[in-house]
Parts: sequence; C-alpha cells; structure tokens
Amino acid sequence: MTASEGFDAFVAARSGRLLRTAYLLTHDHALAEDLVQTALAKAWFAWSRIEGDNPEPYVRKIMVNTYSSWWRRRWHHEIPSDELPETGSTSGPEYQGDLWEALQRLPRRQRAVIVLRYYEDLTEAETARLLGTTVGTVKSQASKAVAKLRLDPALLSGAPATQETPR
Repeated sequence: MTASEGFDAFVAARSGRLLRTAYLLTHDHALAEDLVQTALAKAWFAWSRIEGDNPEPYVRKIMVNTYSSWWRRRWHHEIPSDELPETGSTSGPEYQGDLWEALQRLPRRQRAVIVLRYYEDLTEAETARLLGTTVGTVKSQASKAVAKLRLDPALLSGAPATQETPR
C-alpha cells in the first residue's frame, strides 16, 4: 500500500470521529469541517513518519493545537452583515439540550479536556499528551469544568438558562 493509499484509507475510516471531535470543540459545522481539513492537510506532510504508528492521536493533537491557535489570532475571518444567517440544526442527541449549552459556556481549555476525556473516552494520560500538558493539569481542568457544570443554572433546575429566577 502506498502512502497515498494509506492516508486515503485513514481519512475514510476516521474522518467521522475526527469531525465529531472538531464539532465538539468548535460548535460550528463549517468551522469543524475546516478544522478537520486543516489537520488532515498538516498530517499529510508528516504521513510517512506517522503512518506506521497509530496516526489518530497525532491528527487529534494537530486539531487541538490548530483550534487553539485559531483563537489566539485577533481576526477570526468574521465579516459583519445586516442580515443574520440561517441557523443550522445539529443532528444527534449529544449535541442537543442544556448540557451542550452549558458545555459551550466553559473556557476553551476546560471544554477541550471535557470533550477529550468524556466524549472521546481518552485516559488522563492520553488527554495530557494530546494537549501538551501534565496529567495534573488535565485533572484540575476537568475538576474545575465539572464544578462549573454543576453550578450552571440550566443544569441546576432543568429550566433554560435565560429564564429568570423569582425574587
């Protein structure tokens, strides 16, 4: 099998999981697709080095690093307009409801830890290696994220977060 065929097979087999991870990080279908495409383009150049090992963690790390670097930039390629775009609906129960909205209110780093640990079912060590941090940092970020989720108003009462509480 040539390198090109190996890469094509990897993309065919794993693009769905990578897209799900990217969507959970970005909460935007178009941005998630861009993130996966960018990560795969970067992985292509290193494919001869990584194809013998398990390439998925390497590509995931590229995705997380790329996602982080996109938010460090000043300009996010957004162009203001007078008309609001149509809102797309997400498919699948994991993208619906109060928990997903509460997850979106977490800081970027804590959201990445929660997505990798609980949605992607990675161990603390794998998550730390992927994010380039220590296991202790993963544990503390996960703990802080779970504490914030426990206090999120939408999750406390089961009511939408926009509903005001009586005085």
